[in-house]
Amino acid sequence: MSRDSKLRQEQGNVLSFIPTGEYYFNKGIQAYDRHDMKKAKKYLQRAVQLEPYDPVITCQLAIIYTHCEEFQQAIELFQHILNQLDPSMVECHYFMANNYAELGFFNEAFYHASQYLEKDPDGEYSEEAEELLYMIDLEEEDFEYSSFEQDELMIKQDEARHLLETGNFEMALKQLNELIDKYPEFWSSYNNVALAYFYLGKTEKAIDVLRTLLQKNPGNLHALCNLAVFYYHQHDTEKLEHLLNGLEKVQPILIDHQYKLGATFAIAGRYEEAYHWLNRLKKMGFEGDESFYYWLSLAAYHTGRRQAAQSFWQQLLEMNPEKKGFEPWNQDLEKELNDKNTQFVLGKINSEEMPERLFGIFLIGLASNRSDIVSHPDFKRVDEFTLTEKIYLAHVLDSQMNDLVDPDEVFARGHNIACILYDHYKPLLPDHAKLMLAWFTVFLKGLQQGERFKNEWAYAAAMDYLWHQHNGRKISQQKAAAAYRTSVSTLRKYINQIRTLFQV
Repeated sequence: MSRDSKLRQEQGNVLSFIPTGEYYFNKGIQAYDRHDMKKAKKYLQRAVQLEPYDPVITCQLAIIYTHCEEFQQAIELFQHILNQLDPSMVECHYFMANNYAELGFFNEAFYHASQYLEKDPDGEYSEEAEELLYMIDLEEEDFEYSSFEQDELMIKQDEARHLLETGNFEMALKQLNELIDKYPEFWSSYNNVALAYFYLGKTEKAIDVLRTLLQKNPGNLHALCNLAVFYYHQHDTEKLEHLLNGLEKVQPILIDHQYKLGATFAIAGRYEEAYHWLNRLKKMGFEGDESFYYWLSLAAYHTGRRQAAQSFWQQLLEMNPEKKGFEPWNQDLEKELNDKNTQFVLGKINSEEMPERLFGIFLIGLASNRSDIVSHPDFKRVDEFTLTEKIYLAHVLDSQMNDLVDPDEVFARGHNIACILYDHYKPLLPDHAKLMLAWFTVFLKGLQQGERFKNEWAYAAAMDYLWHQHNGRKISQQKAAAAYRTSVSTLRKYINQIRTLFQV
């Protein structure tokens, strides 16, 4: 045998001994059969890391968690299987029912046992599921599961998340605290409460919530990551470094945990660690959102992987072309623009003049860094806003209360007119900002007199014409009408309408 052929054989032998997910899975099953749960868990965790999309391996790890009395972790994995890996594995409902019963959550146990029997009435665990239902003491004869249904929990959690995303932090807090009262061990609600306080500028209160959560559920990764972000924004370097050093040792199994960890490292400037986790997900075939590609591109750029950074940013642009020009290599410029924008908007929000405050609220709706603005220490408390400002803020932040606070859509139409003017003159130069202020002066006057602002384009055309005229600039009514898709006669009508508002 030649030296080369011998070398190839040795290399082949080496490669054949590189452990795979299946290898660790089999080792885990062997340990499980020997009732060595510690080793079984260790091997199965490694198997899931290597084969994160294999529902059978994930299910076996969840079963190991159950045997180790780590019921909450088991439930999370079973839910992950049903939601993302293989919805047809309905036996996960039965396994979840057992875990909920062990935790004393008999209503949820009842629900999942029933779901299993409904989806697979002759399944392998049908007799056990029926026996579990029989054993569950519902106590109240008139019990109806719908009041405790997991679907309701998910819907309310999604509603609260939407409130957070749209800036309705006080309403989100109210809904989330109600969820915690009803579901005291639904940990994600605590994390979202902390985020709501953080966005309201109450960082210390947000940190207290996370500390409470970590006392009840030690090792909660989302809480640890959120805590790191809060320390980062507080410039508490000592606590941040201590926490990040601990997070470096974490080896999360779930995909969303790996994403959270990678994004947290990116926010905190630990770019090598961020790139490790985010690029790992990318290689596994993870289909990320805009934020994922932003953090991945940022981490790649700061670790010297310029070509990869450009490639990841291109994938982001395919999802959102408006991000062009905000590449990580331009981030210093972006930060400067955002900082200036934040200060400008805060100046308007805190103005003595109502039109300027309404203009500031309008600008919040346009801002790409909206959360930075509303969570800024100088942002007014919501109870300091007037009723008019609160209604307009609810509209700009796309609140679900819009139909209640603005049933006639007067604020919606006033906002649309502002948007038409903005689109006509963007980006706003100082002179054009004066036009916007003039519009909000007109809008306030109209509100006081019951104006409905029905023809939005005509109002915008009339406002533009009068603004030019007021500043001594010549513009024909025909040109103004054409620019806003309206007729000259309609333009004249609304010019007179605006003038009338200030004569009453």
